[in-house]
This record gives sequence, structure tokens and C-alpha cells, in this order.
Amino acid sequence: MRVFIAAAILLFLQPLANAAELVREFSGSKSTTTQAFEVDGAWLLDWRLDADYEALVALDITLIDARTGAHVGRVLHTKRKGNGLKLFKQGGRYQLRISTTLGRWRVKIQSITDDEIERYTPRRPPEPVPGLIR
Repeated sequence: MRVFIAAAILLFLQPLANAAELVREFSGSKSTTTQAFEVDGAWLLDWRLDADYEALVALDITLIDARTGAHVGRVLHTKRKGNGLKLFKQGGRYQLRISTTLGRWRVKIQSITDDEIERYTPRRPPEPVPGLIR
């Protein structure tokens, strides 16, 4: 009976052990460049933009190499309230340059394991079937 209970506990806790691990969290309502953060491997940028208005709101996030200050690339550009995830497969030491207009933003940096990458990889839509009207 004890073995059964121990096995049940391990099965229950297994998904928790594989959950994304919070590295850093940033939030604000003004444009800024975040403090540097470091990730060893794959990671997620979990973002959210809230605002009091439906129009005129914007959020731009650019990834910066914290060691060199070099522009790595634009991560996000939106003119709508919302949220989402961006997957990065390469670790490093980074900063985020965040530009906002009339919005309140929050970003979380979460490290994930290689096994978890599959969960966050967008799926391709199914190929259309010739002659089938959808």
C-alpha cells in the first residue's frame, strides 16, 4: 500500500517538476530597458498588455545581448491589449528594451527544459483536403 501511495504522489508531482521556472519578472507603464537576466537554455517570454483604452495602445519589445549591447531582434509589436508566449531555444545574457504607449505591461522570463519545448512549439494547421469545402 505504501508503494502505491508513493507511486501516486510521484505521478502527481511529475508535471510540477517539469513546469517552467521563473527567472525574472518585469512590469511597468513606461518605456524602459530591463535589468539583465541570464538563461542557460530554452526559455519563454510570457507577456501581457493591459490598457484603459481600446485604441492608441502599443507595445514593442526588443531583445538585446546584455554582454555587447547589440540588438538581437524585435520580439513583439502589438497595438492591441492581450497576452502571449514567445519561445527562445538559445540561452544567454539578455535585456529587453520595452516601448509602450498608454499601456500597462508585464513580462515574465521562464526557463524550460528541452522536453518542454514541444508544448510551446506552434502546430501547423492540417493540410487542406482537395475538393473539401470548409
